[in-house]
Amino acid sequence: MLLDITRNQFFYAGLVLLALGVQFRYVEAVQLTPEFTQMIGQGTGSPTAAVNTIGQSLVQSERPILAATVRLPDWLGYSLMSIGAVLVLHAMAMRAPGGG
Repeated sequence: MLLDITRNQFFYAGLVLLALGVQFRYVEAVQLTPEFTQMIGQGTGSPTAAVNTIGQSLVQSERPILAATVRLPDWLGYSLMSIGAVLVLHAMAMRAPGGG
C-alpha cells in the first residue's frame, strides 16, 4: 500500500519550505565553529583539516584555529520560497480531509 499524502501534509511542507526560503534570504553567510570545521574537514579529506591539525600542534592547543564560512547562493532562498508557495497553493486546491 502506498502512503497517501494528505492536504494537511502538503500544506505543512509548503509552509516549512516557505519559511526556510525566507530565512535563507535574510542570511548572507554562516560562520562555522572551528570544531565543526575540523570535523567536516576530516570527513571529506579537506586541506583545512590538515591545517587545523598542524596549527593545533604548533600552538599546543586543544581547540582548532581555523573556522569556515559558508556563503549561501541567492537562488537558494528564492527557489525554496517558490516551491513552498506552490505546495501551499496545491494544498488549497486539494479536497479537504474527510471528503468535504
